[in-house]
Amino acid sequence: MPYRAEYIWIDGQKPTAKLRSKTRVLPDGAELPIWGFDGSSTEQAPGDASDCVLRPVKVVPDPIRGGDDVLVLCEVLNTDMTPHESNTRSKAVEVYEKYKDQEPWFGMEQEYTFFKDGRPHGWPIGGFPAPQGGYYCGIGADEIWGRDVVEAHTEACIEAGLAISGTNAEVMIGQWEFQIGPVDTVEIGDSIWLARWLLYRIAEDFEISATLDPKPVKGDWNGAGMHTNFSTNAMRESWDPIIEACEALGKKAQEQVKYYGAGIEDRLTGLHETAPWSEYSYGVSDRGASVRIPWQVGVDKKGYIEDRRPNANADPYVVATMITDTVCSALAGEGDV
Repeated sequence: MPYRAEYIWIDGQKPTAKLRSKTRVLPDGAELPIWGFDGSSTEQAPGDASDCVLRPVKVVPDPIRGGDDVLVLCEVLNTDMTPHESNTRSKAVEVYEKYKDQEPWFGMEQEYTFFKDGRPHGWPIGGFPAPQGGYYCGIGADEIWGRDVVEAHTEACIEAGLAISGTNAEVMIGQWEFQIGPVDTVEIGDSIWLARWLLYRIAEDFEISATLDPKPVKGDWNGAGMHTNFSTNAMRESWDPIIEACEALGKKAQEQVKYYGAGIEDRLTGLHETAPWSEYSYGVSDRGASVRIPWQVGVDKKGYIEDRRPNANADPYVVATMITDTVCSALAGEGDV
């Protein structure tokens, strides 16, 4: 019996790329071929040379359609089979191969906001809800909206074999988070992008949209980030490499923060548990720092760090590549690269 393969890729829109997908019906037992698409419609090619290539890089069961159907995450190539300029995964692979002996691990906390009828899900028409406070990890229909979508999304991620490790309601009404990890530099990007696709697709069935806007509501409301937890084998064994990692990130802070998602200045203001985007700091148990060292890590003198700067709309491949390259090169004694 034929099966369906949903080819998923990341487009070329700037400053924030979008996910695209289309379905291919294949004969029973057929291998997944490379495929093509119209790059002129995704800001990845001009109209007079519009073909781009999709090469499968990760295949998982399709938890929505079921049966033998699959989701196929693809990287985008030019027609000469070189990585397209929008293909940020290729750089992640290169950096991971260089430093995989250090066993870089990532856990990303993907925040997002549900919208319905043009406003955050759960917000009253023509007004504002009660101030933030009771919504974070809240319980009850007066504090929580969208749990049905969250539960369906979590189940789908598990069925797809993604390394989802948790979910929770966030500080603003209609805002949620899922966590992926711990996985390596390449797998974190693969899994975050697939989990995002599943979130958008499942929310369709509930007539709700999910946005990664880092500041979905202006004013005294929390933004949405993608806090990034990171460690190497050395950091998981002793304290000094943790401090070296924090110092290394600080040396490249202003160079790298501009790649942490469009609208970073709107979210990293120094308020709402953020450090100003133009400054760099780190500290134990400090959620107002750029990089937090969890309190238990401070006690154990080994573990991981949390880079709190990435926006919800950041490209996980880019974030993972920069952190791996910066920290692992420093721990390897390579200095600035």
